[in-house]
Amino acid sequence: MERLARGEISVEEAEKLIRVSAIDEVERYAKLDVNREARKGIPEIVFAEGKTLQDLSEIVVRLLESNGRVMVSRVSIEQLNFLQRRLSKRAKLEVRSNGRMVVVKRKGYHTSMYGGVVGILTAGTSDIPVAEEVEVVASEMGCRVISSYDVGVAGVHRVFKALKKMLEENVDVIVVVAGMEGALPSVVAGLVDLPVIGVPTSFGYGLGEKGLAALMTMLQSCSLGISVVNIDGGVAAGTVAALIAKRTSRRRP
Repeated sequence: MERLARGEISVEEAEKLIRVSAIDEVERYAKLDVNREARKGIPEIVFAEGKTLQDLSEIVVRLLESNGRVMVSRVSIEQLNFLQRRLSKRAKLEVRSNGRMVVVKRKGYHTSMYGGVVGILTAGTSDIPVAEEVEVVASEMGCRVISSYDVGVAGVHRVFKALKKMLEENVDVIVVVAGMEGALPSVVAGLVDLPVIGVPTSFGYGLGEKGLAALMTMLQSCSLGISVVNIDGGVAAGTVAALIAKRTSRRRP
């Protein structure tokens, strides 16, 4: 852009250079979207399952060099240990979400805060690992997060105190994580004037096992104002919630 302003290159040449610099290729096995955060407001998030130790570490190193920070989801213990050994001298490694999510930051990197507030509720304690994925993503996208766990419909009175706190803190969106029959998002959406994101989890058994009952319940909800992500979709819910909260915070007095 500086060369364009000086008249050294044409608009067409500048456009081509921008397009080229948006993708960084790691040998032949990965094409990294290094400008995603600048373009979409969503950081690059690497899905670790199925990747070899060497491939995963090369991708993480390349993203650290270009962005200063990278999130890695669904990390195994073996992958985590390998990353810690390789990156111990060059980066700060944060292990969050019960080991399912790793945040790797170059030393001196600080996440910018944008003022949005995301609320997170879980129906049970089994849902916490997925909820923590939501928390990691939303906080790394610059939002403040308020969480309350184990407030499901088996003792529905527990949810009222948590909701009251979130409304007092002026949250912009509430993410509700629930397994089994997945009823909690419907209850919450019927009580608040906020967008609710339902996250069905794979904790359940019998006919609706592996999250199918929870997913169907959320999709069939009578309460309006609910959006639903895929089963165990903590990363997806966290990104959507953060985008809503950040946009809302820009218009808050």
